[in-house]
Parts: sequence; C-alpha cells; structure tokens
Amino acid sequence: MDQEERIALFLDYENLALGARDHRGGMAFDFRPIADALAERGRVVVRRAYADWSFFDEDRRMLTRSHVELIEMPQRMGATRKNAADIKMAVDAVELAFERTYISTFVICTGDSDFTPLVHKLRELNKRVIGVGVEKSTSALLPPACDEFLFYDRLEGVDIAPERGRRTRPARPAEPEPAPPPAADEEPARDVDSLSVLVAQTVAGLQGSSSGTVTASTLKRTLLRKDPTFSEPDYGFRTFGELLRHLAEENVIELADGPAKGDPEVSLPEHGDREVAFALLRSVVLDLTRGAGAVPLSGLKPQVRRARPDFSEKKLGYRSFLQFCRAAATRGAVQLEWSPDADDYLVAATA
Repeated sequence: MDQEERIALFLDYENLALGARDHRGGMAFDFRPIADALAERGRVVVRRAYADWSFFDEDRRMLTRSHVELIEMPQRMGATRKNAADIKMAVDAVELAFERTYISTFVICTGDSDFTPLVHKLRELNKRVIGVGVEKSTSALLPPACDEFLFYDRLEGVDIAPERGRRTRPARPAEPEPAPPPAADEEPARDVDSLSVLVAQTVAGLQGSSSGTVTASTLKRTLLRKDPTFSEPDYGFRTFGELLRHLAEENVIELADGPAKGDPEVSLPEHGDREVAFALLRSVVLDLTRGAGAVPLSGLKPQVRRARPDFSEKKLGYRSFLQFCRAAATRGAVQLEWSPDADDYLVAATA
C-alpha cells in the first residue's frame, strides 16, 4: 500500500453539474464514474465538493452517499457566489498540499480556466494533477496544464447523451431495425458474467493508467475500491487466485509470473475473442451496406447483438462501443470516420 498514490479530490460542483445539464441533453451529473476512474489510479483520501447546496438538493444526497465532504458556499446579496467557491477551493487545495505531504495526486474537477494557476502551483509543489471536466464546457487552456485530463463524458458508466431532434443522419438500410434483446448488456449482469465484465474493465483501466504491470494484488485492491463489499466467495471461489485461474480458463484474462511468488501478473488477451468480435463487426457492416458505403455508429450495436446476442464490448475490456470500434479500425477490420453532416461516426467495412 505504501507504493499507492494518495489522492485528494476537489469538485467545482456547480461547473460540473451545469456543464452536464447544459451540454448533455439535461442529464443529471453522476459522481460514481469519477469514483471508479480514480479507484484505478490510487487511494482517494480526501473528497470535497464546493457549491451553494441549496441549489443542488438531490445531488447533495447522492454525494453524501459517496462520502464526499460538502463545503457550503451560500449565496449572499451582492456577492459573487461562484468566485467565492473557486477561491475557497483553491486555498484549501494549496493548504492541503503543504499540510498533507503524503498526498501525491490532486484531482481538480472543473472545466474553468480560472483554476489553471492552481494546477501550475500544485505541479510546482511536485504534485501530480488530474483534471476532470465536461468536454463541451471545458476551457481549452485547462487540459494542457494537467498531467492527465479526463473528460467526464468518456468515463465508463456515463450514459450517452440523448440525441437532439435537429440532428440529421444518413439514410439507414431499408430493413427495419430490430428491437434490442431484453437482456441488454447495459443492464446489470449477474453472477460470474458480471464478474467477468468487472475484472476485464478494471484490468483495462489499470493498464491504461499505470506504466507498470498489473498484479493480482493490485487488481484485488482496485476491485475493493470500486465495491468495498466485493468478495470472491460470493461468486463461488475459495480464494482470489482460484477466481483468476477460472477467468483465465474462460479467456477473460491471461496470467503470467509476477514480481513475487503468489502474485501473478494479470493482463487481457491480445487475440482470441477480440479478433472474433472484430470479424463479427465487419460482417455486420458488410451485410448492412451490401458491400458499399457506411453506416452510422449509433444504431449499429443492436445490429451486432442481433447477430450475436451474447456480444458485450465490456467483456472484452472496452469501456464503450465506440472504443471497441476504434480498436477494430486500428486492427484494420473496419474504417471509422467522423461525419459533421451526419453528426455521427460512420463505419465502413475494409476491402
């Protein structure tokens, strides 16, 4: 545990909540995806959110359940509430950097460029800074100042924003789109299937956020951060090692000798099921286009699930269907391009 990052989390909540509402079709802000993303990066020891909470009553309850300390910045006549919250948050962050030297990473959740000087100061103090913001409400000045910046919209667990009526799309294939199967993978899976998805997503996240290898002990700690009630006996396994060996037999993960005896290295398979899934995607696109043209990304996943009802990109370690399609494009199975006219990605099968 001594080698783990200690993280302090500061949320400019008004910026996040209004950004999510205004730029994501009125959808409510959800803290859980941020908590899960940080669980893959270290141990969060401080969680603070700043706002006038009389404007965010439902959000206050949601954050309290996630053990976030709420810092009240009440609106006063003639005072600028937003500036007061920004100043308080910046002062608290710098104060914590001096008083809690064991904190190695500061997460600043905002899209406001006014926090750029704070980011610079924390980095001068030899602190790693991760920014989090809603993509369309984040200033272009803030992400380059951080060591890492996460767009809230792209985090695992964030629902896709609803389509707006003004959006136009290219004509779809003549045949009607079938209704998705009732057991869609967006619904909570159960038993070992849910475990496979959870482990694959976690290993993928750890591989993406860590320069070192992912060991079984690191994976177990991260699973417990995501769900403190996690216990392998609940899934029918006596030990965590037995659980990992089962998942390796199912080709969900691969195991190799680790740095210490009894602590194997865990990784995702490089081939196998992924190549089969890429081939499936290509064949579906070919069928829809009859060998010519492209289809919009939105609406493509139900077609893939129609061809293979048990398809789930999350079981393959991908956080979203878009990320899966990008990987397929990198492998040469399909072509993926953004179309401003369609306001969507277009997917075409390679020759």
